[in-house]
Amino acid sequence: MKLSVVIPVYNEAKTIRQIVQKVQEAKIPGVSKEIVIVDDASTDGTRKILRNLNGKKDVHVYTHPHNQGKGAAVRTGFKHASGDCVIVQDADLEYDPRDIALLVKPIREGKAEVVYGSRFTGEHRNMLFWHMVGNKLLSLLTNILYDTTLSDMEVCYKLFKSEALKGITLTENRFGFDPEITAKVLKKGYKIYEVPISYAGRDFSEGKKISWKDTPRIFYVLLKCRLTD
Repeated sequence: MKLSVVIPVYNEAKTIRQIVQKVQEAKIPGVSKEIVIVDDASTDGTRKILRNLNGKKDVHVYTHPHNQGKGAAVRTGFKHASGDCVIVQDADLEYDPRDIALLVKPIREGKAEVVYGSRFTGEHRNMLFWHMVGNKLLSLLTNILYDTTLSDMEVCYKLFKSEALKGITLTENRFGFDPEITAKVLKKGYKIYEVPISYAGRDFSEGKKISWKDTPRIFYVLLKCRLTD
């Protein structure tokens, strides 16, 4: 099985080399990997680093001419992914690529077509309180609207069999990506399988980008997807 690891990047010069190395070193039995990196017009030297990584050990780098947001970068990555499955990997060090094997396991065993990690059921460094509250509320709204029982809708680690994404049109450019893709795979009838993952959350001083200001848009996307075809 071939796995495409899509990494959206914006101003992550401090961590991008390390996260790529960790993805390359992550052992997933029976699975080959390609790394698809999309630089969303970084301004901190990330692009220069990526030029040196491009083409090495199945690393493919694509660039946006101007900043568009995480969702737009993930869409570009999905467009260029060639694997049987695709997973989203943040460019910081909050998520441990060694956990990817945990998400792949239910796919290989035929238990699921879509697998999410859960930061609330695995070991983790405590996140900011209001981020936790926001995540819980957004997961609750997702469960009410789509009749499911997700514990962590906003998690980065989302793994899809490639055929599960066929026919899904994504339009959200920023952090509306997570509710949009979740809503649309659920509306297609897929049951999302969750596995515990580790999490080392960072705060805004360390470069965290999503904030409470993104919450209204996420609520809106969940409702819009529920009410439209």
